[in-house]
Amino acid sequence: MATNERFLSGFQVNRSLLAGGAVLTGIGALLGAAGAVMVCAALATAGRTWVRGLDTPPTELAQRALREAKVASAAGWEAWRTEHHSPN
Repeated sequence: MATNERFLSGFQVNRSLLAGGAVLTGIGALLGAAGAVMVCAALATAGRTWVRGLDTPPTELAQRALREAKVASAAGWEAWRTEHHSPN
């Protein structure tokens, strides 16, 4: 009974079993974190390779989309002003 502690009238905790479980849980957490890092590195590498292989860089696509949105917004504003006979 030296490895067991008594708490609250009969509740017994086996310390060696508890410590072993805590150690295994810690090892499992470290392995899980290492696996997650490896997955993220693989995905980042694949993403970089994919972006390098694109014909048009993503920044150029974003700039083009922004210009098109501005033109569409101006056209919509102009159509609204024409429809409502507004000077603004």
